[in-house]
Amino acid sequence: MKLTNKIALVTGAGKGIGRATARLLAQEGATVVVNYHSSEKAAHAVVDEIKERGGEAVAMQCDVADGDDVAAMMQKIIEDFGRIDILVNNAGILIPQPFDETTPDAWDKNMETNLRGTYNCIKAVSKPMKEQRAGKVVNVSSISSIVGSLTSAPYAASKAGVDALMKTLAPEFGPYNITINSVAPGPVETELFTSNYSKETADKLAQSTPMGRLATPEDVAKVILFFASSDSDFVTGQTLIVDGGRIIR
Repeated sequence: MKLTNKIALVTGAGKGIGRATARLLAQEGATVVVNYHSSEKAAHAVVDEIKERGGEAVAMQCDVADGDDVAAMMQKIIEDFGRIDILVNNAGILIPQPFDETTPDAWDKNMETNLRGTYNCIKAVSKPMKEQRAGKVVNVSSISSIVGSLTSAPYAASKAGVDALMKTLAPEFGPYNITINSVAPGPVETELFTSNYSKETADKLAQSTPMGRLATPEDVAKVILFFASSDSDFVTGQTLIVDGGRIIR
């Protein structure tokens, strides 16, 4: 197993990509902190599922947009487990709106969760990882950070900010043996996606992809595992696109 004795925090881990990632990291030997904001039932279901498969996991509630809340969660993780080895910044929201209909509130909500939440969590793990002189930070970005989005400018801007933050921190973290990278999925069959887009739109997006389908959460989780494991020890400051080739069309 690739992550034996590692302690991993996955934010927004009750559903979708976060759920698939938590399950996979646990399968590879990590003890996983399954973070959630409001999806308590779903998060505990993930923990139960991991334990039923012989893994180790706990659920922790925290609003990643709240810096004090994140700091308290990290203190609890260090108290309980003594270290933090892996951070997966997955928590995020998407509010699809044409630009002219975008409200300041929608802009702020995207930025608070997607960008500030990522900042808060990285800030919280920075000190313990530097003291350990080891760590893995993996951000879930989006191809919208690269090509933009016709349906959500705030979302695209927030994810571009995530990638810029990652590139800025890579040189600072490198001397401490901490890698930081981003995974940029295309459309993924998650509750977040299906609740915001029609089946017709989903079918069109699948048809526009060379692989002929949308990504599954597991497709993305496998790439996150690569960045979270020793397989990527000499890779940092990178954004890896996971979109079945859609971006090249």
